[in-house]
Amino acid sequence: MGFSFECQAVCNHTNARAGVFHTPHGIVETPRFMPVGTLATVKGIIPQQLEAAKAQMILANTYHLHLQPGEDIVKEAGGLHKFMAWNQPILTDSGGFQVFSLSELRQITDTGVTFKSPRDGSIIELTPERSIKIQNALGADVIMAFDECPPADATKEQVAAATDRSYRWLKRCLTAHQDTNRQALFGIVQGGIHLDLRTKAVEQLTELDLPGYAIGGVSVGEAPELINATVKHTAPLLPAHKPRYLMGVGTYREMTQAIAAGIDLFDCVIPTRFGRHGTALVQGQRINIKNAQYKRDYQPLDETCPCYACQNFSRAYLNHMVRSQEMLGYIMLSLHNVTELIRFTQQIRSSIFQGTFATDFASWLAIDSLGKDN
Repeated sequence: MGFSFECQAVCNHTNARAGVFHTPHGIVETPRFMPVGTLATVKGIIPQQLEAAKAQMILANTYHLHLQPGEDIVKEAGGLHKFMAWNQPILTDSGGFQVFSLSELRQITDTGVTFKSPRDGSIIELTPERSIKIQNALGADVIMAFDECPPADATKEQVAAATDRSYRWLKRCLTAHQDTNRQALFGIVQGGIHLDLRTKAVEQLTELDLPGYAIGGVSVGEAPELINATVKHTAPLLPAHKPRYLMGVGTYREMTQAIAAGIDLFDCVIPTRFGRHGTALVQGQRINIKNAQYKRDYQPLDETCPCYACQNFSRAYLNHMVRSQEMLGYIMLSLHNVTELIRFTQQIRSSIFQGTFATDFASWLAIDSLGKDN
């Protein structure tokens, strides 16, 4: 039981590192992409397929699971792992980002956030203590501190106020969270694009000696070059012997550059969202499988990919299914995309061990093409 992080290899030219994060439900080999299962399900993909895709840790969301089915039901079912039949590590977001996205429905005070439920209009108050109580009931291995995520267009004064409030809320989360052997509470570094605020936040959070740290507030509308600059500044300031998690980022370029800065873990809804819209990720490119050019393309999406879709179906068949709005088509694209992003981080991990990361992934590390992201 318990949590620890072991760094196994480092890059000679960047801050990239390969490691192992130990949790009560198994290990996570880093760097690693983590599929998002907001409502205790990675959309369209069963646990057996996730295992085949080499997923080692997946996410679920506190806010959404509180609304439906309710944390009490999950707890009565034996916790998230049993409820969703996933016996490997799980991380739950605190709900802070989702509340941020409800700007028209919420009110933030030092106590917490009051908002209208988008389901039935009822008034819900979410505080640091309640977020922790919900996450304790859900039973994920890693739980996140409740924080305030300011929008990209916030003033520096607003960002500073949100960052200070997040720190005060984190200390309340620590007081509320008791079972530290079963669940690791990660703090979240806020501060927007203001590097001095990021530095101050890191200094405050690291004094608390948490089991892991996340960088939040970098995928809320900023330009790619600002995201890169923020992560490049912040990641190396975090303790080297603890896992570092970049929240809500999952494009090839953003992950590669963040890994070069020293990030270990990523999550993003991109692979399943793209899949549901007929888009496949293939070796760094986006393919709209509905396009006419694929109607008679009898090759797999990617002949090097081990996923079920690539091993069994042609692009022509996937084109047919998506054009016919058949559910299987969207499921197969989602499964392929999840497999692809996990493989991508696995390939980076291997390159770090081999000492070839900076050369093998040079095209993704190029700053001059930041705006041309995939």
